[in-house]
Amino acid sequence: METVRVGLVGSGFVSEIHALAFKQVRGAVVSAVASPTEGHADVFARKYGIPHAFTDYRQLLDLKELDLIVLGLPNDLHCQVCLDAADAGKHIVCEKPLSMNLAEADRMIAACKNAGVKLMYAEELCFAPKYVRLKDLAREGALGQVYLVKQSEKHDGPHSPWFWDVRRSGGGVTMDMGCHAFEFFRWMLDKPKVLDIYADMKQVLYSGRTDGEDSSHILVTFEGGATGLAEESWVKKGGMDDRAEVFGTEGAAYADMLYGNSIRTYSEKGYGYAVEKAGSTRGWSFTMYEEIWNYGFPQEMQHFVDCVREDKPPLETGEDGRAVLEMIFAAYQSAASGRRVALPCHSPDTRPIDPWLASRSGK
Repeated sequence: METVRVGLVGSGFVSEIHALAFKQVRGAVVSAVASPTEGHADVFARKYGIPHAFTDYRQLLDLKELDLIVLGLPNDLHCQVCLDAADAGKHIVCEKPLSMNLAEADRMIAACKNAGVKLMYAEELCFAPKYVRLKDLAREGALGQVYLVKQSEKHDGPHSPWFWDVRRSGGGVTMDMGCHAFEFFRWMLDKPKVLDIYADMKQVLYSGRTDGEDSSHILVTFEGGATGLAEESWVKKGGMDDRAEVFGTEGAAYADMLYGNSIRTYSEKGYGYAVEKAGSTRGWSFTMYEEIWNYGFPQEMQHFVDCVREDKPPLETGEDGRAVLEMIFAAYQSAASGRRVALPCHSPDTRPIDPWLASRSGK
């Protein structure tokens, strides 16, 4: 396969990033985009020079020329679109989180295996250059035995309305950004078994806008003795904060995704992509240059395209997405009970946030 032809399902914030990332990917071309919102796909296609635009993603899947489908749509739609794409014989990249519950995740994984297509999990932190070097330091032994890994992502709220609706998102800031931290921990530590999780979740600022938590702190205990600490927030003012820290018996390393890759900027009106960025850029902020590259999106998509072209297993799979989802369920159960929750964590076919919501309502 010389050229992998790509279809984007979704035309919002993350699909804009994907379209820009694919412009830097060798051996791939975006040939189609689908969005159910009237006119959005047409505008998106004109902007990025994409030949086909549809309001129904099933019309996109009917294009025999397409090899790879990238899902950049609300969480509650991931499963059905994945099942349909697998049935159409398309390889799939699914944005985080993989699905709304473990039953959906199992259906997605099984459908892709039965169809003989790859299900790849889009966790860009595993491809971000700073974080790749951070992992290299740990692998090289520069830090000794790693005992603590921290990752935090904080800003003042998500960029699309559906994130605030737990019926569509499945949860609050933990579902939105905790999934990044969880897979970062697993990847950094070479994917050991998760033993248990303890989580503290709060509504600090947005109780009138969402039923979900807007701040969370989560401890993850791994087999082998390492601990992961995730700090996630939708209530942090003053721009984006995204960083990781690794501590070992012989050293420590600090990787700030923004600091050192950016320009200190003051803007009264703010700036960003055509769609609203996550995190306000009004006032003082860090302006990143080559932001998409520094966050690892082109490298991620290059890897997935190479996996399709060369028929090799991806670094991040549907199984990895499922493992992250299980950790998310355990985190919400821990926050609801006030206790550590051991894994494996079996969940019903409900939203991850439901135990926490029930605990707050006294049910």
